[in-house]
Amino acid sequence: MRVNIIGGGIVGLCSGMALAEAGHRVTIIDDDADRRAASWGNAGHIATEQVAPLASPASLRTAFRRPFAAGGPLDLPLSGVRHWLGFLPRFLAAARPAAFRSGSAALGSLLDGALPAWQHMAALAGKPMLLRADGHYILWENAAIARAGSAAWHAADIGTASLHTVEAAEMARLASLVGVPIADALRFQGSGQITDLGALADALEDAFRARGGTIERSSARLAVDGGRARVEGHDADIVVVAAGVRSRALMEQAGHVVPLIAERGYHIRAAAGEWPAGLPPLVFEDRAMIVTRFADTVQAASFVEFHSPGAPPDPRKWDRLERHVRELGLPFAPPFTRWMGARPTLPDYLPAIGRSRRIGNLVYAFGHQHLGLTLAAVTGDLVRALIERERPMVDLAPFDLARFGE
Repeated sequence: MRVNIIGGGIVGLCSGMALAEAGHRVTIIDDDADRRAASWGNAGHIATEQVAPLASPASLRTAFRRPFAAGGPLDLPLSGVRHWLGFLPRFLAAARPAAFRSGSAALGSLLDGALPAWQHMAALAGKPMLLRADGHYILWENAAIARAGSAAWHAADIGTASLHTVEAAEMARLASLVGVPIADALRFQGSGQITDLGALADALEDAFRARGGTIERSSARLAVDGGRARVEGHDADIVVVAAGVRSRALMEQAGHVVPLIAERGYHIRAAAGEWPAGLPPLVFEDRAMIVTRFADTVQAASFVEFHSPGAPPDPRKWDRLERHVRELGLPFAPPFTRWMGARPTLPDYLPAIGRSRRIGNLVYAFGHQHLGLTLAAVTGDLVRALIERERPMVDLAPFDLARFGE
């Protein structure tokens, strides 16, 4: 079939790869030639352990202790109130215990296949070395927070990942990297990392084109005529919306209710310096910050800021990241490059993956919040199954947009 995919981020690219590999004629339409989207600025973490959606009773209990103004990662700026005020009631409903349990089961079903799907996708792209499956660390500076955090992780459903005590030699290695005392640490196995996001994008685009795919660098205009979706200027049998935060406007044109918000994150990046090349990502949980070594850079990332995707960045967040790096004595230093990107987030922190009930030839895959990179490859497989009307590997009912109303 002829398939047009709106969006060339990681979900769109993986969907295009899966479809092109299956023999379909695929065009990806995307105007982010500079790769400013969240797909290319994230922490590179394949987070198989994050089975619990952030719409949870635990999030409600701790939110008042985590605002940006008090040193935490959560920010609901008053300047963005019109964007997040309507989001909150749906978030609160999704955080109720019964809804949270259902959401965890649904998200876990996707995460079960996330790492194998990435291993297959990296092999298709001809770059298996871009994926490392050697886990990550969580570190704590405060002993009381460490006890509570460790207990919470040991009690949590972490899916296919596993937890291990950090041995003395490992702890010494971590302590030599950090300029403050470490109260405790945990080692996760079964999670992974992309070692170079730019190289991954290049490899996927090259492999996609080698399979006959086309990438057009332009903005896409979705139209609905006679009950069918089309991208203006492009003929196709199927249209896939995988446009991240831009998906809301596109799907609302097709008559869908899409309560999606831009959940903005920030990072700083610098030359790798003395940071060990083989060290897995480090999560400094006291500071809600993850530090990742990529090919020749090190990146520190944090923050959950609900706002418009196009609002100006808040430089105080970059300043705080730089302060964290200084206070921790981490071995990477200015000059820093600064980035801000918008994660596409739905109130229940589940993605939207399905076939439109209104428009027969419209398929969608977006709203992956913090797990866009993690779930991209498995989502590509599900998009292919939807288009070929094959039974998907997981129940897609929890991810149907109809959950928000027709």
